[in-house]
Amino acid sequence: MTQTYQRIVLASRPQGGAVSPDNFRLERVPVPGIGPGQVLVRNHFLSLDPYMRGRMDDTKSYSAPQPIGETMIGGTAGIVEASQNPKFAPGDAVVGHLGWQEYGVSDGTDLKQVETKHVPHSAYLGPVGMPGVTAWYGLHEICKPKAGETVLVSAASGAVGSVVGQLARMSGCRAVGIAGGPEKCAYVRDELGFDTCIDYREHKDIRSMSAALKVAAPNGIDGLFENVGGVGLDAALASMDAFGRIALCGLIAGYEGGDIAIHNTRALLVNRLSLRGFIVSEHLEFWPQALGELAKGVATGRIKYRESIADGLAAAPEAFIGMLRGKNFGKQLVKLT
Repeated sequence: MTQTYQRIVLASRPQGGAVSPDNFRLERVPVPGIGPGQVLVRNHFLSLDPYMRGRMDDTKSYSAPQPIGETMIGGTAGIVEASQNPKFAPGDAVVGHLGWQEYGVSDGTDLKQVETKHVPHSAYLGPVGMPGVTAWYGLHEICKPKAGETVLVSAASGAVGSVVGQLARMSGCRAVGIAGGPEKCAYVRDELGFDTCIDYREHKDIRSMSAALKVAAPNGIDGLFENVGGVGLDAALASMDAFGRIALCGLIAGYEGGDIAIHNTRALLVNRLSLRGFIVSEHLEFWPQALGELAKGVATGRIKYRESIADGLAAAPEAFIGMLRGKNFGKQLVKLT
């Protein structure tokens, strides 16, 4: 009897901005054999990340769109089950990009062996993976924090923002977060160590958010790590100090069709701000240093993190949609075993 496994493919592209469960299709297919140089991995965890939403559209972007009818893209953490590649052996813990499926075949070029004694396997999809490196690069290479400065982080309880604030504090900065709801704000302050956190649900217009920022950052904002866009970004621009630096990582407020237009563009000129968008996969030369520091931080407990875990591959679409709408708490994962 042929062994089979489940995968999720993109069945259709979202219409009108919002993602629907109908955009995905769960399939059962045979477990593939492997040839010379190949590795068969059973995935244990699947990473869900905001960038996937952009790949679902057939529009010009920094990478090719997700093809219809093919396995949804995504980072994975798993165990090697069979190998004809001398670099990998059965039982090896690995991370890769095998997508929304229970098994995957690789030639090894997109796989990395990881140690799981000091760092949990799933953490390589969060603070010691792409989200952590995104935080490290955007903060250190774009915001360039100096001791005594103030760094503002939107989506501060998320996989990226939570690491940004902790790294900012390690750099001697005042860390101000923006998150949704009292529970998330309490986590950002009390567990992650941010100096303060603003609940954006209580400040839905620019005037209100600006007033909250003046209280949270009385000396102004020197570095802004932006994940969301919208009202928070507009208000932050006016609160920034002269020659402030902005790392534009994401605009998740617009991924489901929301308004992300910057109305306060005058502040860019008046405050002589530097705003730079970035894609962390284009800066691979920084990854070894960043991953080394992040792994040490997690292993020693200096970097804390939280995970939201959906159970089973079939739960991935709803978990993904929930993440886009801010329902996750910390890094959103799917447990596949």
